[in-house]
Amino acid sequence: MAMWQGAMDNRGFQQGSFSSFQSSSSDEDLMDIPGTAMDFSMRDDVPPLDGEIEEDKSYNGGGIGSSNRMMDFLEEPIPGVGTYDDFNTIDWVREKSRDRDRHREGAFAYIVNYFMYVLWALLFAFLAVSLVKVFAPYACGSGIPEVSYYFPLKTLWRSFFAALVAAFTLRSINPFGNSRLVLFYVEFHTPWHLFELVPFILLGIFGGLWGALFIRTNIAWCRKRKTTQLGKYPVIEVLVVTAITAILAFPSEYTRMSTSELISELFNDCGLLDSSKLCDYENRFNTSKAGELPDRPAGVGVYSAMWQLALTLILKIVITIFTFGMKIPSGLFIPSMAVGAIAGRLLGVGMEQLAYYHHDWAIFNSWCSQGADCITPGLYAMVGAAACLGGVTRMTVSLVVIMFELTGGLEYIVPLMAAAMTSKWVADALGREGIYDAHIRLNGYPFLEAKEEFAHKTLAMDVMKPRRNDPLLTVLTQDSMTVEDVETLRNILDLSPFTVTDLTPMEIVVDIFRKLGLRQCLVTHNG
Repeated sequence: MAMWQGAMDNRGFQQGSFSSFQSSSSDEDLMDIPGTAMDFSMRDDVPPLDGEIEEDKSYNGGGIGSSNRMMDFLEEPIPGVGTYDDFNTIDWVREKSRDRDRHREGAFAYIVNYFMYVLWALLFAFLAVSLVKVFAPYACGSGIPEVSYYFPLKTLWRSFFAALVAAFTLRSINPFGNSRLVLFYVEFHTPWHLFELVPFILLGIFGGLWGALFIRTNIAWCRKRKTTQLGKYPVIEVLVVTAITAILAFPSEYTRMSTSELISELFNDCGLLDSSKLCDYENRFNTSKAGELPDRPAGVGVYSAMWQLALTLILKIVITIFTFGMKIPSGLFIPSMAVGAIAGRLLGVGMEQLAYYHHDWAIFNSWCSQGADCITPGLYAMVGAAACLGGVTRMTVSLVVIMFELTGGLEYIVPLMAAAMTSKWVADALGREGIYDAHIRLNGYPFLEAKEEFAHKTLAMDVMKPRRNDPLLTVLTQDSMTVEDVETLRNILDLSPFTVTDLTPMEIVVDIFRKLGLRQCLVTHNG
């Protein structure tokens, strides 16, 4: 008891306050100690925060004067939150703002970072093009126009096993830091409405127009590269395009960041702790509505981000046209998704603000009440990415599966399919070929498209008939001719048209074809 009384006299406890708190505390706030009872409902041993000693005259080395004063103290805003001298609270939003202020750059630091950004871009571009030119010429491009659609069953099982091992490895190392197997995992909290199919289809139309424009301009540039002196200097081309891209990309934060990071931010559904300018909403609370639903008018940061994203969209469109097809390992999925995600985010924010300021319109009042988050801009970005990727590649079902793999958004199959099908129809109306088919034709790869239609209507019997002044056809038969006859005939032939009918062995036929140069030959089987 003497030890307890001494502790009561120490700094941090106020004389006479213990008994009053003990009588008014509940059983949950008390902890029994042999011979005494301690009250933890109030932490008198924590000193007041910045400036509280000057304002609170009742502080005499420890506690607060009365329980009423304690309640007033807790209800008032705590001054100095964020200084954390006593380590009793952390304001994450304020800390993020302070960290951003600390990293604001001066003119000299900005110039140095600008120079280093361009230098590193040129260094890595030179390394990539040099490795391709010296060691792996066939590694340039995306590789899709080259490995064909022929897919045997044994390759299917091998691919399945390889994908299984890759998924297990990806799950083990967790490279994305979100315990997910997808790169752009999304988790939207607001369901989409049937009316939103209209803007989703508009994104599909944009994706189809972008796909047709990109294919025509990119093929024209690649054909110019093949037929001019530009194609003889691939290293210089890569360095020039890289320098221009880096110089134009650094001033804006959305072009300066990596494309994967940009897509992830565009897909993001804004939360209360997001510090991105895309999430700079005025989070007001409408107390006139039951449940105090939050209003979301766009703040200054959102409007600033919209202008920057519009400029980023133009830059991405132009740069992608010139970069695809250069002598470096590069694909088209991520750049096309970035273009679509930017367009989708712009449209999504526009729809969101339209629903907020005009919630009484007929298209909104049936399902979007004032103060509710009716529109999810991140969903529009995801649909726009699928639309632009579909317009370029002309994929439909496989494209939706790819989007599922990248985002995990299985519940958005209808918006994705609507955008993908619309983009394919619009793009097909402006050109039949996808970007990979166009590059196959441009490079002259030996590829026979099974879906391609031919306009030739000439019959075989018309070809077998010799013209008026041509010699008669020479026929080689299996039953009535010997090998000696074939050899004699081969020696006296003057490369006139002939027909091979059911001739064996095959070596003779191959030899004749090789000697005659496959000119004016017609092969028939079984008559």
